[in-house]
Amino acid sequence: MSILPRPAPPLPDAGPRESVRARLRRPWTLQARLMTAVIGMVAFILVMIGISTSAILSQVLIYNLDASVTDTASSIQPRAAFQSSAENVLESTRFPDGTLLVLNSVTSERITGAVVDSDGPRALTDDDLGQIAKSLQSADDSALTVNLPNLGEYLVRSYAAPGGGAFLVGLPLSNVTGTIGAILTTVALVTAGGLLLLAVIIAIVIRLGLRPLRAVAETATRVASLRMEEGDVSITERVPADQVDTTTEIGQVGAALNTLLDRVDASLTARQRNEELMRRFVADASHELRTPLASIRGFSELSLRAMRQAQDDESRQRVALAVETTEQSLERIQAQSIRMTTLVEDLLLLARLDEGQELVYGSVDLTRLAVEAVGDARPAGPDHSWTIDVPDQPVELAGDASRLHQVVANLLANARTHTPPGSEVAVSVAHEGAEAVLRVHDDGPGIDPSVAAQLFERFARADRSRDRKTGGTGLGLSIARAIVEAHRGTISVRSVPGDTTFEVRLPAKPADPV
Repeated sequence: MSILPRPAPPLPDAGPRESVRARLRRPWTLQARLMTAVIGMVAFILVMIGISTSAILSQVLIYNLDASVTDTASSIQPRAAFQSSAENVLESTRFPDGTLLVLNSVTSERITGAVVDSDGPRALTDDDLGQIAKSLQSADDSALTVNLPNLGEYLVRSYAAPGGGAFLVGLPLSNVTGTIGAILTTVALVTAGGLLLLAVIIAIVIRLGLRPLRAVAETATRVASLRMEEGDVSITERVPADQVDTTTEIGQVGAALNTLLDRVDASLTARQRNEELMRRFVADASHELRTPLASIRGFSELSLRAMRQAQDDESRQRVALAVETTEQSLERIQAQSIRMTTLVEDLLLLARLDEGQELVYGSVDLTRLAVEAVGDARPAGPDHSWTIDVPDQPVELAGDASRLHQVVANLLANARTHTPPGSEVAVSVAHEGAEAVLRVHDDGPGIDPSVAAQLFERFARADRSRDRKTGGTGLGLSIARAIVEAHRGTISVRSVPGDTTFEVRLPAKPADPV
């Protein structure tokens, strides 16, 4: 016997019903909501106007009909005392069709009734008389509405007859109901036609009004389909200019989307530029590190080879040569290690400056700092002419003295390195407005215009051959810019042959450091 459970019976398929429910729960479009709200409100107002108009007109018509009943009764009243039946009274004078008369004569002591039709007065049936007999029991002037089995609804009034007895006069309500019906039919047809025309006009107006919003949606859809994960991405999609109008709400949405796309496009361009700079930076850093590493490896292999040869040949000459070779190799290894350490420290400094670290704020006298930097540069460049121009009063600012000294030292080393012997390097400090200004000028050959724009980039060099005779890392000016920008200042360069000036501007009274 199998102990497996039996499969449960399949549930009934409610596909069509569920799909109808799903469609009913589906949110309406903005156009459908607006049309439903406007048309529903207008239809409600028109229906209320039609009902109110019909009620007022019905009262007016009934009032006029009651006046006609009163006029008819006034012409019948003199004859009611002398006639024995209602037919005789109605035959004596021509009355409008539908005029109803019920007479309770004292002389005949019986109730008679007649109604005027196209053939003249016609006696009422017993059913009609029985329906209105109770109205004759009260001989007053109140108007009553009675529904006669064979005649329909009537507006009647009962009056006292001269000499005793009573009579009842009535006119049909068919004219009133017919008029009201015709008016309601006309109002209904006009309302339906007006609502249909209103729906068409509203649909056209809403469709034209929502066209800018559809243009926004189409633009956003096209932008969403773009691949922006990597590579050079440019967003050229924009909301058409004819659909952007800042004076309308929907037009403002289009203008806001275009502004957003402009900023996103600029951000993507900046991201691509940063990625290219990062790739170039990694390549340059790898190149800079590869050279000392290759030197270290080569000299270490040379030392090992000399030591092994000395072990194989125990002569004093071989041992002395191995010791000399090893000593030179170790010196070269030490030099390359120092160079690589300097490069790594510069890279670490740049990274920390980018993160807002490595700055210790205090009061800095830019005048004294410039004088000390020039004093340090003179022994390193005895073939150059060094001059300095500083004001009598100190130019003070808030900053990191050691890092600002590094900026000035880098600028002076850059001027010494890239100008021939005998060139003049002039340093000046000034206080201009709310800024402290430091300028380093030289009369060297100038900077190649092709590299002037990238001069402050990392590993930027005027010499594309990557010659390292200067012993630098190619990060001096980029470090200077990072330090100056960390102090909320700016650094720039102007260069023509024979006139090159680096200018550093720092806030003389900066805000509280972050």
